[in-house]
Amino acid sequence: TQERREELVRVVNARVEEGRVSVRNIRRDVIKDLREFEDEKLISEDDLKRGEDDIQKLTDEYIEKMNQVGEEKEEEILEV
Repeated sequence: TQERREELVRVVNARVEEGRVSVRNIRRDVIKDLREFEDEKLISEDDLKRGEDDIQKLTDEYIEKMNQVGEEKEEEILEV
């Protein structure tokens, strides 16, 4: 039924949001580790900045992929 499809869309959206939160948490942990490495003089300030930029690019890429898959799945579910 239409109600069931709409319920499934809500489930898909919730799962996509959980995935985005997970990716952001991983980004936060990696940046924290990079900053600790920089404080311990294991990497330079330039390496820290480059690492932060790289992890942000990866984060954006994976969040975009999740959004795209979520939209495709939503369309698939709502198809009659």
